[in-house]
Amino acid sequence: MPLRSLCASTALLMVATIGMATPAMADPSDDYINADRPGIADGSTTVGKNRFQLETAIQAEFRHDGDEHERTIFFPTLLRLGFADKVEVRIEGNTYSWMRQKDPTDTSHSDGFAPTSIGLKYNFVDAPEGSRQVSLGAIARIFPPSGSGEFRNSKTTGDFRMAADWAFADNWSLNPNIGVGVFQDDSNRTYTAGLAAATLNFNPSKTLNFFVDTGIQAPEEKGGRASVIIDAGVAYIIGHDIQLDLSVGTGVAGSTTPHPFLAAGFSKRF
Repeated sequence: MPLRSLCASTALLMVATIGMATPAMADPSDDYINADRPGIADGSTTVGKNRFQLETAIQAEFRHDGDEHERTIFFPTLLRLGFADKVEVRIEGNTYSWMRQKDPTDTSHSDGFAPTSIGLKYNFVDAPEGSRQVSLGAIARIFPPSGSGEFRNSKTTGDFRMAADWAFADNWSLNPNIGVGVFQDDSNRTYTAGLAAATLNFNPSKTLNFFVDTGIQAPEEKGGRASVIIDAGVAYIIGHDIQLDLSVGTGVAGSTTPHPFLAAGFSKRF
């Protein structure tokens, strides 16, 4: 199926599902799924003790440099297991990826498994429901050498971020992240970069969320400049354990960022 038809079909299916799921289906309690997707910044809260949560999507990214064009399709997936009330174990990666590279003289294809990380999130300051207090958490990830083909990571990399959630007004909240990471570039060199992200959320109801956010990495590669990504989207909760989301974004600075990217996601709490 062509990529445009695949994205359109996925979007239509999710819109139809949202249309059939009325707010009356939501659980009357305030115990709703709180996924780290969509958006660039992650939240500060955990899934809770003995809870398991799946967050996945189909994502397409496009890049171009003059007459050279690149398209990548992958399935970003995050598995979250509540080890304690404020601690969760996280397994994360882009799973299987397909890439097509095209220039005026040739078209090449490659596919393989992307690197996978294991990490922890610790929510060390929790904000009471409905308060204006700030919730704080810490997230650490390690990517051991993993993956296959052109997507393989041959060196151990990782990152550490501080995350916050602040409901600063009725129906509005801000979710900033700041951190540092060690990454591997296309020449198999490791480098250290600063990370920052922030998501602005508008929640007209407990089951509907509109957001805009941005992410910054400096540098984007060894000896490179900073990269900046922006995106926007919507998430909808069905019942209280399922979330659907749609988002679109693009890079506004840097040479490694996508132009644009599209994602349709699904999250389920068990």
